[in-house]
Amino acid sequence: MLTLSRKANEMPASPIRKLVPFANAAKKRGIKVYHLNIGQPDVASPKEALEAVKNASPTLISYPDSAGNESYRIGLAKYYQGINIDVAYDEINITTGGSEALQIALAITCNPTDEVIVMEPFYTNYNSFALQNDVILKPIATNIEDGFALPDASEFEKLIGPKTKGIIICNPGNPTGCLYTQESLVKLGEMAKKHGLFIYSDEVYREFCYTDAPHFSCMHIKGLEQNVILIDSVSKRYSLCGVRIGAIVSKNKEVMKAVLRYAQARLCSPAYGQIAAEGALATPKEYFAAVRQEYMERRDVMVEALNKMDGVFSPKPMGAFYTVARLPIDDSDKFAKWLLEDFSYENQTVMVAPAAGFYATPGKGRNEVRIAYVLKIEDLKAAMKCLEVALKQYPGRTN
Repeated sequence: MLTLSRKANEMPASPIRKLVPFANAAKKRGIKVYHLNIGQPDVASPKEALEAVKNASPTLISYPDSAGNESYRIGLAKYYQGINIDVAYDEINITTGGSEALQIALAITCNPTDEVIVMEPFYTNYNSFALQNDVILKPIATNIEDGFALPDASEFEKLIGPKTKGIIICNPGNPTGCLYTQESLVKLGEMAKKHGLFIYSDEVYREFCYTDAPHFSCMHIKGLEQNVILIDSVSKRYSLCGVRIGAIVSKNKEVMKAVLRYAQARLCSPAYGQIAAEGALATPKEYFAAVRQEYMERRDVMVEALNKMDGVFSPKPMGAFYTVARLPIDDSDKFAKWLLEDFSYENQTVMVAPAAGFYATPGKGRNEVRIAYVLKIEDLKAAMKCLEVALKQYPGRTN
């Protein structure tokens, strides 16, 4: 009898992508769909990255080094040094996106049934990466009322046991947009060092911080150099999602030796993706300043519109380009599907990501959605109007 594996049957569908067939069907009916479900920036990629690809003229596209092109890693080390993260190029391994970086990090540090602590709601694929590696996620609840701030270190202490291997930090956060304070991260780092835990620090949204202070990395915490495994990506920073280039960075030599062995097993990361990413290192500061300002304006428009809707609450995100909004609905999965199947306003509708898929605790997030403010302001305003009308018409409204 032909059967699938347990992991194949248990692998969850992405709350971000699982409703795509319904969106495609709506478009075929002539309905305009505002995609607020996925973190795909509409900002143009830097010309430096595009020109690097255009100007590349190899006669043979060969395998890159398993650790990544040396010239790119040298350039990336300079980038990190420029933001006071002191790493050398041989402490960097280029990966196929930030996703592979975290997959490898879990694989090299955890045995089956080991536990990793994570704040919920969290990036939904953390669930998938844990399942792939037989790792058990131990969630700590955060609260929408305080903007999903990092819980007190004492809450982490309650979950630490003999099987605990580390803590996943996403800062700024996906899906919440929360930006953790330096003070809270330092306290968390002290606790991690005390218990001998890894910190898997997902910092792919580093350039999208909406405070005057610069981004504070877990790599900045003194005395924690051996504990931190930095997860990074060019996808959001340079609006290069499709090139699939990320990085895993650590000053822990044993970690990096193990990373390289895993990297050799999958051969290499994309050749042209690395060319684009290396070219992007020359992106001027003005690019980031303009993009940051654009996202702040989009955030303000969207969050203000959400909080004006009857029964809706959204905290003000201080990083990334997402918010989690609480809606007066019975079930966000049903609501998101209804938006695409049964609703339209002036021949338009909205696609959102149901938030339950961003939680590990059953039942949580059922009245929440993640919304990405990755559309131009004119489209965001139209999308918010659609959502406002939809909430008034939805049969499962709760108040």
